[in-house]
Amino acid sequence: MALAVEMQNIVKVYPNGVVANKGVDFRVEGGEIHALVGENGAGKTTLMKILFGMEQPTAGRIRIFEKDVRIHSPHDAIALGIGMVHQHFMLVPSLTVAENVILGIEPRRGLGIDREAAVRMVEETSKKFGLPVPANEKVMDLPVGIKQRVEIIKALIRGAKILILDEPTAVLTPQETEELFEALKNLTKKGVTIIFISHKLKEVKAISQRLTILRDGKSMGTFVTDEISEEEISKRMVGREVELVIERSQAKPGKVVLQVENLGYVRDDGVRVLNDVSFSLRSGEILGVAGVEGNGQRELVEILTGLRDGATGSVKLNGEEILGLDAYGIRRRSVSHIPEDRVEFGVALKASIWENLVSDRYWRQPFGNAVRIFPKTMRNFTKRAIEEFGIKADGPDTPVMMLSGGNMQKVVVAREFSSQAKLLIADQPTRGIDVGSTEFVRKKLIEARDEGLAILLVSADLQEILQLSDRIVVMYKGEIVGYFPQNVGLTEEELGYYMLGVKRHEPSRLKESMLS
Repeated sequence: MALAVEMQNIVKVYPNGVVANKGVDFRVEGGEIHALVGENGAGKTTLMKILFGMEQPTAGRIRIFEKDVRIHSPHDAIALGIGMVHQHFMLVPSLTVAENVILGIEPRRGLGIDREAAVRMVEETSKKFGLPVPANEKVMDLPVGIKQRVEIIKALIRGAKILILDEPTAVLTPQETEELFEALKNLTKKGVTIIFISHKLKEVKAISQRLTILRDGKSMGTFVTDEISEEEISKRMVGREVELVIERSQAKPGKVVLQVENLGYVRDDGVRVLNDVSFSLRSGEILGVAGVEGNGQRELVEILTGLRDGATGSVKLNGEEILGLDAYGIRRRSVSHIPEDRVEFGVALKASIWENLVSDRYWRQPFGNAVRIFPKTMRNFTKRAIEEFGIKADGPDTPVMMLSGGNMQKVVVAREFSSQAKLLIADQPTRGIDVGSTEFVRKKLIEARDEGLAILLVSADLQEILQLSDRIVVMYKGEIVGYFPQNVGLTEEELGYYMLGVKRHEPSRLKESMLS
């Protein structure tokens, strides 16, 4: 079949000297689903930004449908039939589906927008490609899976023949993922070519016909998906054997560290986001919190870490009421936090690695005291952390903004795991990082549990929840609707039904069993 995309000898050198792509060749056949995999920092994102016109190559050649092209901007890419659906959706929550889809290409009626024509456009495209969406509903009221369809329709309605999907299943339930895969297969039958970027190798195997592996800015080859195993993909991505299933011994839980009772929270707009949330967490165990994003997990984490006030109920840490304390007060009580968004809350981008690692302890021994700080001690500590946590950097003085996403996450993990905490709240700890970094972080979580740390693990990745958790709760619309005191024989599909609200446990028994 004719090539839809041909990128030859692509080189990208940034002004600071970083070489992101080192002569990459990337070829995608028309009408196929082609996966692009690699570690964070391997060059995947840069390569796709070049294809979508967000970056310009230092050298190389691009051919689209066998014609040489120069793509100076996303506008050029769209004109060539290239669309991109980003991991973080580019939608306006307060607008309807139709209003979001036609932004920038509004059909006109006189001096105004022809809203009826906009709705028709969406409905016709939706029907043509088998992507049903409610054209007149506001985006803020839609589940994540439907929002993703809206993004895909946005690209298709602008004439996309090549669709780049960046981590499209990161926040989907197994049921939503299955629906997405059926939709993608239907798109290829309509002549659409799909580039599928993902860290989830099981899904790469399930959906793609071929895959290309990048490592350290170079291509490790293109393979027929059915002819290469997950283990071999991982090895070529990382350069070593990777444990895809983390060994976990039986937990030995101790005393209750965290007790949450009747926790409630109402947003400023009057919407109740948390409703009567109750659970306990003991030392030496991992309690997994599963749920589709937007069902109260973020508010729960922010309340527990002092980043959000105004909640009702009770939160006790080792018997002490901490609800209402600020982040500093809670952290001083030996609580560590791996935040969902490492860039916004986890690191100071312009600061060095050593400054980030000691930002919560520079005033105390051995790093400092009330009078002075000890930079040499801080740097030596950082050198040990860089080695122990496998952070790829030139040294302690490297600005965090120069690191890949996976290495930024390792800086956060290094700080939080070395803080001598009694409770760790890990919110999406492996989101957006590669299989090698994921393996490392998950092993650290198990090690910390075995050393007696109480861990609250919040994750939209059901594989992660099932691999690491000793007990599991499921959140839906601000409530705990499922509780599994033993993680034995559970499947992603079964948890998915609770995440979608299709199943739920009886509320009174839930509360009683979770606090016992």
